[in-house]
Amino acid sequence: MNLERVELILDGPVARVWMNRPEAHNAFDGLMVTELRKVLFDLRSEDAVRVIVLGGRGPSFCAGADLAWMKAMASFSRGENLLEAQAMADLFFTVYESPKPVVARVHGAALGGGAGLVAASDIPVAALGTTFGFTEVRLGIIPAVISPYVVGRIGESAARELFLTGERFEAVRAQEIGLVRATVPEEDLDAAVEGRVSELLKAGPRAIAEAKALIREVAWRRIEDVQRYTVERIADVRVSPEGQEGMRAFLEKRKPDWTG
Repeated sequence: MNLERVELILDGPVARVWMNRPEAHNAFDGLMVTELRKVLFDLRSEDAVRVIVLGGRGPSFCAGADLAWMKAMASFSRGENLLEAQAMADLFFTVYESPKPVVARVHGAALGGGAGLVAASDIPVAALGTTFGFTEVRLGIIPAVISPYVVGRIGESAARELFLTGERFEAVRAQEIGLVRATVPEEDLDAAVEGRVSELLKAGPRAIAEAKALIREVAWRRIEDVQRYTVERIADVRVSPEGQEGMRAFLEKRKPDWTG
């Protein structure tokens, strides 16, 4: 696939996925959505890739929807709007349910759908001074397709304030409400991201995929409803080749084979 809006760099076990419309602050248009979703989806089956780092070239992570694209959508029929919304929803879900951990490298601005990407990722790290916002209501629309990921990360209380006002806020507030996991000076952003990548590479790749699936299954359900599921999952993973290797390595006081 020839990519116009996305840059993919394979760096050993790390896939570095860059949104690459720097002149437009990596704003979404239809092509950006299509390319980004395909790249992230295809990485699922790349066994050599163990961690995905998602970032934006230029001055911003992602400034939301492209103005020309929004103008075109304003004249779409309801059916056409359904197709565009489904494409966006598929992108966020692909990030969220990827079996590979996704570290978001966030800087400049993460607005609307850009903030949705942050929420859908596993470990977002942001530069101090980054501007966030769920600004849709100020355009007379709503942050619909990103809402499951954002509300799951920041909770109902913060969503009620930020979805309803549409106000912008900075990285320190984003960390306070749980939208990002860490904030650092921009000059330290790459080092902070690489620190998270290094920690992830110490874990078993199948164990990470299973842990992500576990979180998705139990996050919104009562303990009694998921107890049997959790019992079966740990039993399955303990007898898997990776589980056996990990436990042997621990008992033998050595590193497991996936650490290289």
